[in-house]
Amino acid sequence: MLENFWFNVKIGIDHILDINGYDHVLFLMVLAVPYVFKDWKRVLVLVSIFTIGHSISLILGAYDVVTVNGKLVEFLIPITILIAAIYNVFTAGKKDRGNKIGLLFFTTLFFGLIHGLGFAREFNMISDNSLVFLLEFALGIEIAQVIIVFVVLFLGFLCQTIFRFSRRDWVMVLSAIVIGLVIPMVIQSDLLN
Repeated sequence: MLENFWFNVKIGIDHILDINGYDHVLFLMVLAVPYVFKDWKRVLVLVSIFTIGHSISLILGAYDVVTVNGKLVEFLIPITILIAAIYNVFTAGKKDRGNKIGLLFFTTLFFGLIHGLGFAREFNMISDNSLVFLLEFALGIEIAQVIIVFVVLFLGFLCQTIFRFSRRDWVMVLSAIVIGLVIPMVIQSDLLN
């Protein structure tokens, strides 16, 4: 029983940390980059809201409650990353980011729903789509996301303390890199070709 639990959790972790599926990592990077270690609670809440969103759509998709065109989902996932990265570029260094928490949480949940539809497409290829497996898989995803966010916060700490990047510059540079990586994903989408 415990062996199956860890196996299923590991599937979720491996799914996120797979180098070929780096779109999820890019989204987490732009989600976390505006924050520093002292904001860890807010970042953890955002990541958890994202997990709730994609877990809901994963479960609905796995049980065929919701079906969406796969090409549309594969187009929308990089669009969510692009929107988040552009938002960071335009709000980097602004002091009022905390005032729009409700909108940020809602947007993160909505983007999680979209990303979860991508998981659901892949999940339908797995024979075991029991609710327990889905939840264990989601736990693995959450663990991997926390690891990625911790790495982004740690790199931000290093760049801002050792290399003396301003917080604004760190957000702008990392967000610009993500934009550069995600634009080809949007252009090469099957929906556009």
